[in-house]
Amino acid sequence: MKIRWLFVLSLLGAVLGIAAAVYYAQQKRPEPPVFQPASNPYKSGIYANGIVESDQDSGSNVNLYPEVGATVVRVPVREGQQVKAGDELLALEDSVQRATAAQIAAQADAAQAMLDELKAQPRRETLNVALAQVDAAQAGLRTVRDQADKLNHSYALNPMSVSRDALDNAANAVRVAQGNLNVAQRQLELTRAGAWVYDIRNQEKQVDALRRQAASAAALLAKYVIRAPMDGVVISINTAPGSYVSSQGTYATYTQGNAPVMVMASTAGTLSVRVYVDEILLQRLPADQSVAKLQASMFLRGSETRIPLEYMRVQPYVTPKIQLSDERAERVDVRVLPMLFRFRTPPGMHIYPGQLVDVYLGGTP
Repeated sequence: MKIRWLFVLSLLGAVLGIAAAVYYAQQKRPEPPVFQPASNPYKSGIYANGIVESDQDSGSNVNLYPEVGATVVRVPVREGQQVKAGDELLALEDSVQRATAAQIAAQADAAQAMLDELKAQPRRETLNVALAQVDAAQAGLRTVRDQADKLNHSYALNPMSVSRDALDNAANAVRVAQGNLNVAQRQLELTRAGAWVYDIRNQEKQVDALRRQAASAAALLAKYVIRAPMDGVVISINTAPGSYVSSQGTYATYTQGNAPVMVMASTAGTLSVRVYVDEILLQRLPADQSVAKLQASMFLRGSETRIPLEYMRVQPYVTPKIQLSDERAERVDVRVLPMLFRFRTPPGMHIYPGQLVDVYLGGTP
């Protein structure tokens, strides 16, 4: 009985094994691709990687960095917003610099007031004091002269009436009074002459130096507000109120590196694509790289749409391929030649700066 059950179980296991082998041996039909990969539309086309940028004269987006380091207090714009040249994009905490600029401006005003005072001399009240001092000195001289004349007249009548010592004191008093009058007259002349030209010139230099220092402080204060350098659209904001930024930009949490605080693009209806051609393929480029001769097509990854490109110019400097990914770990012994093309976004498609694309270059479609 047991042998019969063992035989049945063995036969059942063999049947199950054969069925499983037959089932798993069948090949499933592959799923159709979501989109067809980009194909070379030219007879001898050259493949290259490209990155979409805004259509600038320089062929690149505008990266904005602050020139001073401070904490962000205000970001009055948002990503995708169109701005005019001079519009405020970001404001930094500037209390210390604002107080410094105000202090230097006050010092310049004080120096200017001192210069105005020097140029306004002589002051009427000061001139009146000098005139009064001359009058007092003249009166004093007349007094001592009268006393000396009386003593000399008495001495002439009777030498025994006045001592020699009294005559000498009277004569000395006259000389002292005459000296005081001379000093008062010189002081009056000095007062009437006004400030010395060298004092005025020195004060003018002081005012000029402080004005320049105040202008420098005000210019530095203006750096605490980042303004749009052109008409365009804000495509990226990499900071927020409360974050610290410096001339190196802002710290990017995900990439763990520095990034510009903002990125701007033009508002033109066209975009550009920067194409990187491998250096080993440069000899295959057409000799006549003109708009009429050099043709190119762009394919978006994830789409079968082919977009014709208009040749703009070549950047005549072969650079490391690291520019495509901005990763230092990438091989830098592969060098590429940047070329710039322009295109219009087809209706219904979404293309943004920073997007990687596949590009084919060729002469004959």
